[in-house]
Amino acid sequence: MLWPTLFSFLFAWAGVVRAITVTTSSASYVIDTASSYNFIVTISRSTCDITSLKFYGTEYQYQSTGSHIASGLGSGTSVSYTTSPSGDTVIFACTQSSSSFDLTHYMVFRNGAANIWMGTSINSEPSIGELRYIFRLTGLTSAYPFGDVSYTAGGTAIEGSDVYTVSGQTRSKFYSSDRFIDQSVYCATDSGATVHACFLRPNHQATEKSSGGPFFRDISLNYGGDYHSVTYYMNSGHVPTESFRTGFHGPYVFAMTRSGIPSASSIDVSFFDTLGLKNYVPTSGNRGYVKGTATGVSSSFPIVVHWYNSNYQFWVYASSSGAFTSPPMPAGSYTMKLYQDEFLAATQTVSVSAGSTATSNIAATAAALTQSRTTIFKLGDYDGQPTGFLNAANQLRMHPSDSRMSSWAPGTVSSTAASSWPMAMFVAVNNGQKISFSLSSAVTTTATLRIATTLSFAGGRPQATVNSYTCSAPAAPTKIDSRGVTRGAYRGYGEIYECTIPANTLVSGTNTVTINVISGSSGDQYLSPNVIFDAIELFR
Repeated sequence: MLWPTLFSFLFAWAGVVRAITVTTSSASYVIDTASSYNFIVTISRSTCDITSLKFYGTEYQYQSTGSHIASGLGSGTSVSYTTSPSGDTVIFACTQSSSSFDLTHYMVFRNGAANIWMGTSINSEPSIGELRYIFRLTGLTSAYPFGDVSYTAGGTAIEGSDVYTVSGQTRSKFYSSDRFIDQSVYCATDSGATVHACFLRPNHQATEKSSGGPFFRDISLNYGGDYHSVTYYMNSGHVPTESFRTGFHGPYVFAMTRSGIPSASSIDVSFFDTLGLKNYVPTSGNRGYVKGTATGVSSSFPIVVHWYNSNYQFWVYASSSGAFTSPPMPAGSYTMKLYQDEFLAATQTVSVSAGSTATSNIAATAAALTQSRTTIFKLGDYDGQPTGFLNAANQLRMHPSDSRMSSWAPGTVSSTAASSWPMAMFVAVNNGQKISFSLSSAVTTTATLRIATTLSFAGGRPQATVNSYTCSAPAAPTKIDSRGVTRGAYRGYGEIYECTIPANTLVSGTNTVTINVISGSSGDQYLSPNVIFDAIELFR
């Protein structure tokens, strides 16, 4: 009988043709991962640009410009590849040492997968001052998860070259951002959502070399007309709050699918431990853990624990009871912070040893959370965000000038109406807003007005007047040289300002707090000095 022999032959033949292959020419490498989706990628041998990205028979790579690190590593890039002993994994290494770059970028392909696993090992920050990988994709005009907020095609620029109006709505690539702690997947997709091209963060390693902590956010998506930019930012100057880190960024993963939005947690990156990539730190034998319990913060808010030093950053959500265990962290000494959502509650240090677990409980020490006091009024919550204030629900996804925003100048606001108090105050737009409240009797002791902010721009800081008493002008906050509120950002250093109100200033009957933003700088409208509010509390 020939059937068994023929079947064995066909089975063996099918196995060969379905294996991952690399075809080499003088100009490029063509990788066919033997995916059922027919995922075929072409890489330039001289620049490391991706020049072709075919998926299910369709070309998605924009042909006028490639996909690459920054705006391209340029000619003279060393591009080579190796294959794993099993033959199912191909590792491309692109090394550039120039006045602009000193790095090796890795792209890893696996048999049968429509994914590109990436890692970027840098010895110094690129001269442009940011580190990103950008795909330029055609045929995918829609975006997940925030829809058309970053669709700027056909728009008119209203601020710099990155904020536009489109069909009466403001749009920007910055409005596609999400907090790193929450962002695991984002995608360009077609109008029918049948094809998704996504970046994924499978675990803590994707951001452990980034900068800015758990609440940092950056550009993810932008459809500008010619192509859809799908961008993975590792660091940037977009509202930066700490120095950049060198070393191995990743792994992070680009994936294409016809079966919906891929799950980041389903992407395996453990095999990176065996690849021997430059500056990569495997888990086994190199990392340890921190566990403990966080106390003194409200379980009504997310509880976040954050570890960092000059080389790494990590974070985790604690349980509602405060229990937490860190991701695996390289050995060393770390600053450890506790947050009530984004409000800094406590800071301490902890040492991590490879192969062991340290116990480090942490308790809130911030006066706003622990101080015994009698509150006269409080607008907002100490959560490190402008949540609940006027326009806060829209600010992440549209410009302050957008017609969908409520008026920024409501005038006098009741001390019980947080939703009427503007989330931001601009010198040239709504300075001098007032809070009104009534007392049944005068306050014959001193009181304190606390104004917690999340971000300032152009040296803006709040100065309050309580009835006839004007608080001293506070010192200028630490400068962040980046636009904030107009780009959908609200997080900076979180300055807190306090003013002691003399006894008998607060009277029986109606009282008024007037807040003005002061600064030695100037600007027009929403680019005038400004602050974003977290909470405003008067207490004794």
